[in-house]
Amino acid sequence: MRPGLLGGIRHLFLRDIRIALRRQSDSAAAIVFFFIVVSLFPLGVGAEPQLLRAMAPGVIWVAALLAAMLSLPRMFSDDLQDGTLEQLLLAASPLPLLVGAKMAAHWLSSGLLLTLLSPLLALQFDLPSDATNVLLVSLLLGTPTLSLIGAIMSALTLGARGSGVLLALLVLPLYIPVLVFGAASVHASASGLGVSAHFSLLGAIFVLALFLSPWAAAWALRISVE
Repeated sequence: MRPGLLGGIRHLFLRDIRIALRRQSDSAAAIVFFFIVVSLFPLGVGAEPQLLRAMAPGVIWVAALLAAMLSLPRMFSDDLQDGTLEQLLLAASPLPLLVGAKMAAHWLSSGLLLTLLSPLLALQFDLPSDATNVLLVSLLLGTPTLSLIGAIMSALTLGARGSGVLLALLVLPLYIPVLVFGAASVHASASGLGVSAHFSLLGAIFVLALFLSPWAAAWALRISVE
């Protein structure tokens, strides 16, 4: 890849990171939402340790999934409004690589933060340390996939009326495999079973999404803009 092309991709990635740092309220909203949703379950079901440990993986994974979705509608909408998206379509750098840079920036500003906070929330459910470590690794494998898949749906619904609701309806069914294997890996660890199969499936989904999502999202952006 020529230095000029790599420079454009790096510039877009750093630009989105700077925007995320300036809009700390968006990241804070996702974190607060994550904390509130996870914390409500122990209050609602009681303090039975066995029950809390059994429901912890699913609760934390669902909360992380929903929190990561909060910023999806804005992944491309701001660029459409200020004209940046048209410039990206005309840029010398391949559009899929530029879209990939935006996906990476989205994950760093949302999914990674939620992942790093998950061990703290796991304390509320009395998860064993081994299961907590598995939870952290599963989120590290799964949350990038959420950003990759979510970017495709965000591009498809760009500019549509009621795009937020439509985006949720489209993306949630596609998130189910990640949710199932991510939560199942923690359950397996807590039960003393192996987790390598679940991690392999999460990794395979991530690799597949990594190669296909930038191209699919770029195609969807061209259709939305036209």
